[in-house]
Amino acid sequence: MKILDFSNLKGDLFGGITAGVVALPLALAFGIQAFGGIDSPSAASIGALAGLVGATMLGFFASLLGGTPSQISGPTGPMTVITASLISGIWAAQQSFAAVIIGMSMAGLFCGLFQILFGVIKIGKYVRYIPYPVLSGFMSGIGVIIILQQLYPLIGLKSPVLVVDMVTQFYDHASAGISLTALFIGLGAIAIIYLCPLITKKLPATLVALVVMTVVSILVGFPEQLTIGNIPSGLPKPFFASLDVSGVDWGQLLMASIVPGLTLAGLGSIDTLLTSVVADNITKMRHDSNRELIGQGAGNMLAGLFGGIAGAGATMRTVVNVKSGGRSRLSGMTHSVLLLAILLGLGGLVRYVPLSVLAGILISVGVGIIDFKGFKDLLRIPRADAFVLVTVFLLTVFVDLLTAVGIGMVIACVLFMKRASDLVEGGYSSQEMTHADQESPWDGEDDIPDALAHKIFIQRLNGPIFFGTITGFQQVMNEVPADAKIVIIRMRRVSFMDQSGLYAMETAIKDLQARGVEVLMTMIQPQPLYMLRTLDVIPALVPERHTFRSFKACTRYLKKTLPGEPS
Repeated sequence: MKILDFSNLKGDLFGGITAGVVALPLALAFGIQAFGGIDSPSAASIGALAGLVGATMLGFFASLLGGTPSQISGPTGPMTVITASLISGIWAAQQSFAAVIIGMSMAGLFCGLFQILFGVIKIGKYVRYIPYPVLSGFMSGIGVIIILQQLYPLIGLKSPVLVVDMVTQFYDHASAGISLTALFIGLGAIAIIYLCPLITKKLPATLVALVVMTVVSILVGFPEQLTIGNIPSGLPKPFFASLDVSGVDWGQLLMASIVPGLTLAGLGSIDTLLTSVVADNITKMRHDSNRELIGQGAGNMLAGLFGGIAGAGATMRTVVNVKSGGRSRLSGMTHSVLLLAILLGLGGLVRYVPLSVLAGILISVGVGIIDFKGFKDLLRIPRADAFVLVTVFLLTVFVDLLTAVGIGMVIACVLFMKRASDLVEGGYSSQEMTHADQESPWDGEDDIPDALAHKIFIQRLNGPIFFGTITGFQQVMNEVPADAKIVIIRMRRVSFMDQSGLYAMETAIKDLQARGVEVLMTMIQPQPLYMLRTLDVIPALVPERHTFRSFKACTRYLKKTLPGEPS
């Protein structure tokens, strides 16, 4: 396998530069968020530097060594929330920037080490077994945490560390005095982020918001204490070579960083591999999940070594890269070189960026992370899935991320075993089928006239479609030929479908219909039929007239509606 591929050089360079432009404000914002729990005027500038260094180091080496060629890596919401918790805890205990940076760097090193271990023992494939309700509740909780934390800098205040305090103390902090100028600047940034794509999609909305509102803040005389401040420029140095480590309790910091490092590794691996799937769907390529974990691990170790915050594969930046033409490792490496150039030469300009602008950017990121679709369907999905989603969401917001995912997985597995047991004990209900409708799973395919066969592709599904089989289901649905005009999905052997399976089926049908393919479904079992109707896949996507109780009925429909043509 070639490490570097120059066959798409122009597209990779343009994609990487575009992704780098999008990554700049996010790297600054996530870095400052990570240091948000430190009550010091220097916290913002040190955080911004840590964000840039992390994005540069991780972005370059994850692209060079990873298994998803088009992926862009850097600081992300879930990773930053964990890092922020670690940093605030160390600061509360030791009140030392040296201790904070050492602890953060060691957590990054442990994160990378664990990720490399995950890749070596080939654990990447198990990410597919995370149920949709767990992911939905987890990501939505992350989004809410980001929004709550950024409400404070949006009005010119310092955010508390604990989420409970962010909620309960907001009125007290706001009553003490807010900066209307900061609020105006932050709301302006949010407005630009949402309105800019309506005008043009050629310019990254976050960068436009960053530049425009920074210029506005300079013109109105924005208070200097509410900006990022000076960022040290020059090549990054190893954290132990640039700090006064006298008086630092290394043993205490080592013990304090192991569990956060493991948490970062787990969350970063999930975040990254989900983004890899998104990249695969767009580029029609296949990523190597275990190699990707090794590349991410190497990148996070180097990010930690040079005092950067840990990160993961970033969905939005990856999509921007791919849409702009990036396909190979060169695109991610180009994105990092651009950030390095900014780090070396343009740090003096970044000092004027208001913290409320970055808060506005992160609030838009938080809103984008929340799974509104999952909450909108909460009363229509099975109660077990709804219970898991809400439980994970509340645990994520008010307890911690690792506990939320762990408990969510246990509950989801127990509930799935219960539902599977009910199916076995109850047998396959045929309450909606007459005796004449009964058939063997793949009967009747010889009845399709040869004159119609060239138009039709028959997709046979075997077994339940749930969170553990989604990857296989997606691969099967990707086998539909490009020249197919009609796809018949045979559902006789699909006895069960959960929320993960339902959304995967919905996506597959939408993808086929976007290609102009007509989708027909036969012999849908009662439980999947209930799910498909409850969430309006039938009839909103697949009309009732395109669902059939038997394959013979489907064949009669085709003979009636499609006159024979010479093949």
